[in-house]
Amino acid sequence: MVDSRDSARLPLWLALSGAVFVGALTAIQARINGQLGVRLDDGFVAAAVSFGSGFVILIVLSAALPVGRRGLATLVSGLRERSIPWWMLAGGAAGAFTVATQGLAVGFIGVSLFTVGVVAGQTLNGLVLDRLGFGPGGVVAVTVPRLLGGALALAAVGVSLLGDGVSGIPLWMLVLPLLAGVGIAWQQATNGRLRQRVGMPLTATLVNFTGGTAILVTAAVIHVAIVGPPAPFPLEPWLYLGGALGVVYIFLSAALVSRTGVLLLGLGTVVGQLVMSVVIDAAWPAQGSPGILQETAMVAVALASVVVAAAPWSRLRRRR
Repeated sequence: MVDSRDSARLPLWLALSGAVFVGALTAIQARINGQLGVRLDDGFVAAAVSFGSGFVILIVLSAALPVGRRGLATLVSGLRERSIPWWMLAGGAAGAFTVATQGLAVGFIGVSLFTVGVVAGQTLNGLVLDRLGFGPGGVVAVTVPRLLGGALALAAVGVSLLGDGVSGIPLWMLVLPLLAGVGIAWQQATNGRLRQRVGMPLTATLVNFTGGTAILVTAAVIHVAIVGPPAPFPLEPWLYLGGALGVVYIFLSAALVSRTGVLLLGLGTVVGQLVMSVVIDAAWPAQGSPGILQETAMVAVALASVVVAAAPWSRLRRRR
C-alpha cells in the first residue's frame, strides 16, 4: 500500500502517469455503468449495484489486510478525538453523483461527450481548490502555465461541441457531467486530505464507498418505489465490474493528489479519460457520440493542456 511519504517522493512524471491511468479506468467504468443502466432501464439501480460491489470488495480488503485494520483504527480514533472533521467523510456523495450520472447518461451520449463535460467541471474546480489550498498539498500556485493548461482543456471541450454532435440530446444530459466534474475535483481533494489523516489510501477509499453506497441504495429504493422494478439483471459478468474499477481509481487518486495537486491530477485523468473514451466510442459508438476525427482533435488539445500545465518551465528558462 502507498502511504503519504511514498507518494510525496514519487517523480512527477510517474505520478502524472498514474493520473492518466486513473482517467482511463474512469472512462471504462463510465461505459460499463452506462450500459448496465441501459440494460436495467434504471440508472439509479445500476449505480447502486456498481458502488455496492465496490463497497463489499473494500470491506473484505480492510478486514483482511493489516494496513486496512490500522487505517480503520486510526479513523475511529480520529473521529472520537474530533481530529477528523465530518466533512472529510463526505467524498462518497460526489462519487455517488458521478456513478449515478454515468448510469443515467453514458448509455445514450457516449463516453466522449460525458468525459468532456466532466473535463470542464473538473478543470475549473481544480484551479479553484488549488488556489484556496483545499487539497492535501496546501495552496498550489495558479501559475500562467496552469491557467493555459486549464484553458486548453476547456478548448478540448469546445471542440467536442462543434457541429451537430449534440443536437437532439437533452440539456440535462450535458449539464450533469459538468456537475460531476466539479464534484470529482472536490472528491479527490477531500479523499486526499482524509488519507493524510488516516495514513492509508485504502481507508479513505472505504469511507468514500460507504457514504456513496448508502446514498445510492436509498436513491434506488425510492426510484423503484416510484417507477417500479428495473428490467431483469443481465448475465454478462463484465457489466458488474464498475465497482471494482472504482475501488482502484479512487484509491490511486487519494494516493497521488498530494504529489500532483488537484489541478494536475485532474488534467492527467482528463487525458486518460479522453484517450480511452475515443477508443471505446470508436469500437462501440453510442447514439450521441461525435465522429472519430472530432474526437481525435479533442484528445490532441487535451494532451497539449497537460504538457503546458505540467512542464518544468522554470528549469527550461534557467537552461537558456
